[in-house]
Amino acid sequence: MSPAEPLSIAAPEPPAPPLLWDIFCHVIDNWGDLGVCWRLAHQLAQRGQRVRLWVDDASALAWMAPGALQSQGELAGLRVYPWPRQQPDAPAPAIEPGDVLIEAFGCHIEPHWVQALQPEGRAGQVWLNLEYLSAEPWVERCHGLPSPVLSGPLAGRCKWFYYPGFTPGSGGLLREMASSATPAPLPGAKSCEPSEPAASDLKMLLFCYHATALPALQVDPALAQAHWLVAAGRTQATWQAVWSGQPPPKTTLLPLLAQTEFDALLRTCHLNLVRGEDSLVSALWAGQPLLWQLYPQQDGAQHAKLEAFLHWLAAPPCLRQWHRAWNGAPSEAALPPLTAQRLQAWRQCIQAARQRLLQQADLVSQLLGFVGEKR
Repeated sequence: MSPAEPLSIAAPEPPAPPLLWDIFCHVIDNWGDLGVCWRLAHQLAQRGQRVRLWVDDASALAWMAPGALQSQGELAGLRVYPWPRQQPDAPAPAIEPGDVLIEAFGCHIEPHWVQALQPEGRAGQVWLNLEYLSAEPWVERCHGLPSPVLSGPLAGRCKWFYYPGFTPGSGGLLREMASSATPAPLPGAKSCEPSEPAASDLKMLLFCYHATALPALQVDPALAQAHWLVAAGRTQATWQAVWSGQPPPKTTLLPLLAQTEFDALLRTCHLNLVRGEDSLVSALWAGQPLLWQLYPQQDGAQHAKLEAFLHWLAAPPCLRQWHRAWNGAPSEAALPPLTAQRLQAWRQCIQAARQRLLQQADLVSQLLGFVGEKR
């Protein structure tokens, strides 16, 4: 090349056009499934994707994500649609076919809906089962496996299992943009010393399924003197029943909170007692001590799931004891009292786990890569 010739610079490749995602959610009874699906849809839209969220009962979004049900939500490209799940013969809508179809948590989409949203022979379509969160070892083995449809009108198609998880071999965790920030010091904390507030200054968030473990909280001096922030719904009824006939500790009964408000509150509490999948993930990102109550199952399978989580967490013995009690596991050993030193040890444990998670790609980043490979 002579000095007079211009340099040849390759033009940058244009960004890939956004995909159109259809996410189906069956709301059962505890809002958690809808909470996860909304976060997923919202985070995909934040990445520039086009998303249709199909829900059989979207009423909780009115408080969970204000504005979500309006025709023009806060994010372009994200719309919520009614799903007549209880009417299996309801005709599928005449609507633009999508690129990615997600059945969340085992909800079943009728074949004629699948055919309408992903017509036969259309290239580049991906169909996923988004599964429940677990730390059990089989998650890494099952994540990303195919699930061929062998019979019926959809025979010949293939779904893919997508398992969220805590380890690099899983599908990762949903992560809000604010979750990567360093957790703020708790009230009463000094710049270089652990926070050691008096018991009466402790602030606890309570969000639970049932009252099995609440009597254990009544006998612990620190918890009996703390200020309790009690989540709306079943939790408040449970709380009031436990303290019936005796004076409760200082209590604030919370209204229904938007996800952003709930996440912010988690970051300000000395202990977060949370339930289910959505609030666990938010509590981990908050970086404060937590106790997780799993959804109770008739066969007791939640106890094995809990032990797998505690193993991944590298929880100290006292945190394991409190978790087991909080989930109704039988034990003859007395619970160790909650002291400022123990809460500080729990906080260090949670923050170490949080740092491990920050080293991994979040669920949406991994999901975009997974779908790109399967197309």
